[in-house]
Amino acid sequence: MSSPIPEKAGDTTAEQPWPLRLLSMKIGEYVERMPPVWVEGQLVQINRRPGAPTVFLTLRDTDADLSMSVTTHINTLNAMGPAVQQGARVVMHAKPTFWATKGTLQLDARQIRAVGIGELLARVERLKQLLRSEGVFDQSRKRPLPFAPQRVGLICGRNSAAERDVVENTRRRWPATTFKIRQVAVQGVSTVEEVTAALAELDASPEVEVIVIARGGGSFEDLLPFSNETLVRAVSAAHTPVVSAIGHDVDNPLLDFVADVRASTPTDAAKLLVPDLREQLALVRRHHEAGARALHQRITQERHRIDMLRSRPVLTRPMTMVETRREDVDRLQDRGRIRLSHRLERGHDEITRLSAQLRALSPQHILDRGYAVVRHADGEVISDVEQVHADDLLRVTVARGDFAVKPVAASDA
Repeated sequence: MSSPIPEKAGDTTAEQPWPLRLLSMKIGEYVERMPPVWVEGQLVQINRRPGAPTVFLTLRDTDADLSMSVTTHINTLNAMGPAVQQGARVVMHAKPTFWATKGTLQLDARQIRAVGIGELLARVERLKQLLRSEGVFDQSRKRPLPFAPQRVGLICGRNSAAERDVVENTRRRWPATTFKIRQVAVQGVSTVEEVTAALAELDASPEVEVIVIARGGGSFEDLLPFSNETLVRAVSAAHTPVVSAIGHDVDNPLLDFVADVRASTPTDAAKLLVPDLREQLALVRRHHEAGARALHQRITQERHRIDMLRSRPVLTRPMTMVETRREDVDRLQDRGRIRLSHRLERGHDEITRLSAQLRALSPQHILDRGYAVVRHADGEVISDVEQVHADDLLRVTVARGDFAVKPVAASDA
């Protein structure tokens, strides 16, 4: 007896798996419970079969490589008139259905509406405001272009006039410029995917110094992929400077705002990419001539200054400076001798005056006047008669020598 089949997917095991038909049936049951939903995309294929009431459509996501089959009644499609055609962006109210036998998911559309220009403009404007609030368009994050890039990456349409404009005008201005060109779809459902992939490839190439995304003019719908959020964010994240050259002056896709430099046309991009060789050569010549004139003028000025210096007396008669200094030295020497002589005279007078004062105060001067100094034999000076006794041996000093005396008593006298 075989084991029972599990009721739930979580109960399945390697020993008790679901048959594929059961899984398909379970998916179909789950999808069948889903309500109708509004979805948006681009109609890339419309298949009408003569006499058949059902029309088969292919709806593709505008930002991803994803598509799905859609069926709808021919009256539903005809009710939209010419607005719903291949390549149009639409929204549809559809019920998801699952074909269990083929294992495919498709949509059964009940209503289809074309997305008008006004709605698309409003969406682009909302996206623009969102990206601006995030700082994606800030001038501070934009990088300057290299002066004369050797290798330029170019993303453009296949065999397009934009490619010829950029390449020919760039090489006409700077012949040494080389290109790494990636030809992609620049209109239609695959534009965003192909341009983004080409951008990533060129950005990863170390030899590419700047990347140009170029396309000629077109309607708003034709240029709509260049306002796609995926593409705009890819340009913002690129490490290589990016130049936007989409459409004409009046065209302003969001790519213009995020690019490091915006060119009004593909031809204008060439002017922004490289300088004009002839103008640069003329500029070099002008600088060379200006430098030569400045150098000649400087030499003339310096020669004039040398002539002026040589005409000065110090250079025409070099000994003048020595002679002038010698006179100064002689004058200072004379002044010094005079001052020294006066100082010596004043010193001599001062010494004479002090000598006179010293002589006047000298004990010898007193002795010369007839006075004497009487001392005991031990040298004590006698200033009182009471210090003298009879028979004391006294020493008397006079102006010209000294002698010994003995006092006598008063009675002997």
